[in-house]
Amino acid sequence: MLNEELAQAVRLREEGKRGEARQLLVELARRHPDDVNVAYQTAWVHDTLGLEAEAVPYYERALAGAGLSAEDRRGALTGYGSTLRVLGRFEEALEVFGRGLAEFPGDPALRTFMAMALHNAGRSAEAVSTLLKVVAESDKSGGYRRAIEYYADNLDETV
Repeated sequence: MLNEELAQAVRLREEGKRGEARQLLVELARRHPDDVNVAYQTAWVHDTLGLEAEAVPYYERALAGAGLSAEDRRGALTGYGSTLRVLGRFEEALEVFGRGLAEFPGDPALRTFMAMALHNAGRSAEAVSTLLKVVAESDKSGGYRRAIEYYADNLDETV
């Protein structure tokens, strides 16, 4: 029954019926407070509705327990860190992104969101360097990978 209700809530969110999905997920989270998948989906729907502060406890619950797939755990870490950043909790966001990168080294989404938090925390050079490395490692560097990688570590170098 739980799996069917959870699948229904995810479908509603994906169909753009986020308010209905939220109602169902909040009720599921109330009935199943230790289910990490319900907590993750509840956090996610709150984020999509711009209710970041309400998403936080659900992310914390999802990440505290065991049972998320690797893909969902990566998503929860990315979403939680991003939510903390949006709420102005930059240092906490950086800690979450650090945890995420310890589990998922090199993940481009985690690194990109971390770069935003670095910028917000006043560490713009580190943010730009991080983004340059993400670009260099992608297939979007247009043949300039080596140069981009070099300048990622030497941003202030000029002639």
